[in-house]
Amino acid sequence: MLIADHRLSDGADGPNPGPHGLEARTRDRVRQTIAEGGPLTAAALASRLGLTPAAVRRHLDLLAGQGAIEEREPATATAGGSGRGRGRPARAYILSEAGHAGMDSDYADVATSALRFLAEHAGVDAVGEFARERSAELEARYAAQLATAGEDVTARAQALAAALSADGFAASIRPVGAGTPLAGVQLRQGHCPVQHVAAQFPAFCDAESDAFSRLLGVYVQRRATLAHGGHACTTFIPMGAVPIKALSGTTTSDERSFP
Repeated sequence: MLIADHRLSDGADGPNPGPHGLEARTRDRVRQTIAEGGPLTAAALASRLGLTPAAVRRHLDLLAGQGAIEEREPATATAGGSGRGRGRPARAYILSEAGHAGMDSDYADVATSALRFLAEHAGVDAVGEFARERSAELEARYAAQLATAGEDVTARAQALAAALSADGFAASIRPVGAGTPLAGVQLRQGHCPVQHVAAQFPAFCDAESDAFSRLLGVYVQRRATLAHGGHACTTFIPMGAVPIKALSGTTTSDERSFP
């Protein structure tokens, strides 16, 4: 969700973290890579991170022991990057609920309590208004970063993914439906710093989707969310759709409302 400007920790203290700090930093890289692209096998992780499979498995064992990752449906032959033949499929991993929680601070608990108080004393509509206003603040910041991408939707989606990743959302894009009328781009957010907030207050998911539509200039469709059981937040961005007028960060909250 766009409620928080939250960056992932690199797991190290200072520029010279020492051997234990380096191990923690590498483990954070493994965890973040799983958040960005999971389900991923040990072989795929080793290839992406430039590590040996043995080193990756050591970190996977530790993360599994902490309950931070869990196995998802077995990877296909290409998912592990090694073209496995017969035999047991390679195990693939995603972040568990505890793994997502471990990437956050206590902010989500405080925010949830505050928003519940707001809903009880000012009504649910007040929470929705807060979600839209908070989303608008970050939307304005992202709009400045997307401005350099021009009007190409794919380029803007890539710039949006980079901006989201810098704020801790572990975002990436990939093409989907190539050569069909449903061709587009899927924006994937492998982590949400305020997942528990969004689970109780869906207005934050709605405000984020609306912001994405304005930033990209086309109406997007949210397909899945971490807050409601998905292992990632996925948003479909259509190619060749009739563009909508992109709103600037200086518009009012009324002008930002859909449809």
